[in-house]
Amino acid sequence: MHNSDEQLLAILATLEECRDALRLDGWSDTAQLVSVALLDLRMKINRIGDAELKALCEEIMLPDASDESSRDERAQRGRPLLRVVK
Repeated sequence: MHNSDEQLLAILATLEECRDALRLDGWSDTAQLVSVALLDLRMKINRIGDAELKALCEEIMLPDASDESSRDERAQRGRPLLRVVK
């Protein structure tokens, strides 16, 4: 892991503590803003681009993938199915 990634992980841990403290103190809107910053950092650490996040969000918003018609709809749009890889 790069040194900058280690620094980002340390910042991530600090922000998670701050978010949790904000939630406990009833600052839910501010905690939500910190959650957005956490998502941004996680994307940078895992090298996830905006296009990949958008594709994931769009995939989540579609009907159930087991439905034959939704698979046909995806095929017509030309977008590949997303798969989780460990």
